[in-house]
Amino acid sequence: MNEPTPSPLAIDENHLIAERRGKLAKLRAAGIAYPNDFRPDSAAAGLHKDYDELDKEALAEVGKHVKVAGRMMLKRVMGKASFATLQDSTGRIQIFLDKNNVGEDLYAQFKTWDIGDIVGVEGTVFKTNKGELSVHAATVRLLTKSLRPLPDKFHGVADQELRYRQRYVDLIMTEETRRTFVARSKAMGSIRQFMLNAGFLEVETPMLHPIPGGAAAKPFVTHHNALDMEMFLRIAPELYLKRLVVGGFERVFEVNRNFRNEGVSPRHNPEFTMMEFYAAYTDYRWLMDFTESLIREAAIAATGSAVLTYQEKTLDLSQPFDRLTIVQAILKYAPGYDEAQLGDESFLRAELKRVGADVNGPVLARAGVGGLQLALFEETAEARLWHPTYIIDYPVEVSPLARASDTQAGVTERFELFMTGREIANGFSELNDPEDQAARFLAQVEAKDAGDEEAMFYDADYIRALEYGMPPTGGCGIGIDRLVMLLTDSASIRDVILFPHLRRED
Repeated sequence: MNEPTPSPLAIDENHLIAERRGKLAKLRAAGIAYPNDFRPDSAAAGLHKDYDELDKEALAEVGKHVKVAGRMMLKRVMGKASFATLQDSTGRIQIFLDKNNVGEDLYAQFKTWDIGDIVGVEGTVFKTNKGELSVHAATVRLLTKSLRPLPDKFHGVADQELRYRQRYVDLIMTEETRRTFVARSKAMGSIRQFMLNAGFLEVETPMLHPIPGGAAAKPFVTHHNALDMEMFLRIAPELYLKRLVVGGFERVFEVNRNFRNEGVSPRHNPEFTMMEFYAAYTDYRWLMDFTESLIREAAIAATGSAVLTYQEKTLDLSQPFDRLTIVQAILKYAPGYDEAQLGDESFLRAELKRVGADVNGPVLARAGVGGLQLALFEETAEARLWHPTYIIDYPVEVSPLARASDTQAGVTERFELFMTGREIANGFSELNDPEDQAARFLAQVEAKDAGDEEAMFYDADYIRALEYGMPPTGGCGIGIDRLVMLLTDSASIRDVILFPHLRRED
């Protein structure tokens, strides 16, 4: 079999890498190739903040001496003087070198350095005749030799999959990507502080579970060799967090990974970040008020405003979130139905079949009116919920861990929060009746036996915990990745996960 012919681009890159390896060999021969004794005392953003407003003469009077370091992103060699742009974690700063100041030998070395090399500079802050803040180098050092050339500086990383697969290159080249993950960090900091201010205790619960529970999802399965037992990557921390409420921690939260062995799409990644929290002596209506405030504060922390633009359309988090039942949402967002039709099981099955749902599958084949209404909502109305909307009062049959309503038969005190047509959060008044919970688990086991891979297992230890007594409690889970998508105007969940899962390169 003939080997594929390398592209001209690959041949050129290989040639450049070979050239850079040759330069590295000379560095090794001359001494330490990768020194680690340079300590910067200033960063680009701080220098711009402190000195951008000073004019050239005032800055000269200050005579500020600095040590800066960063990746060389631009380089202009002009005879006896040269300019370069260094990029550190805070931004970019220009450096100016002249042969007379740094010496002929060092200047000659500098001219051989490449874009992408990491450089340390000592010098004085000044402004050029064009008014650009710069560092006049007294000395420069090559700290790290870059062996691979960066992508074209004018086009950046154009290949979207390459951006995800080589996020390190994307971060070097794409300011928007860096801003996205800074905004994510700010949102997470705000959320944690909000929770701590509200009296919650941050905890960590297991990632390996002997029984997968806390959500309707297909788990990843693994094996613990020493214990010789099958284990599961967690699909949710819920049952462990509620055990802590039983133990007396009345307000707890956890921010960590969940794993679900399901599809990959712009809205789904097999490994994703959730925040779950539980508060004793609250219910789902308290949770809705609290969650609304938390998300609003996170938006302000990340973006400076509660009014966002997402995919060229306004998303206003400053206004009260809507609250609708499943039926109300269908009537509002999928016109053409009436309440009588939505209460008729035969009509619902026929309509679901018409819109393409699998009414004979393991889930809908066993569903009652409530489950069928939910399925029709998902098919016809969910994607239209742009304004933040709580869908409330979910049927018992699809809410095995939620407390049943005291006033409405077949309904639980549960909500899901939707924005821009996608679910962001799920919460409910917790079921704390151990006998009711045991019966619900048994119903889930029957569903699993009937072919529903996402149905829950029976967790005997969790039932035992409830038998000790859990106070009335409300709990909620918020999809952090999806929330950050909204805060950063990102179209795909992969844009807000540093290293999203992809198919193998080979």
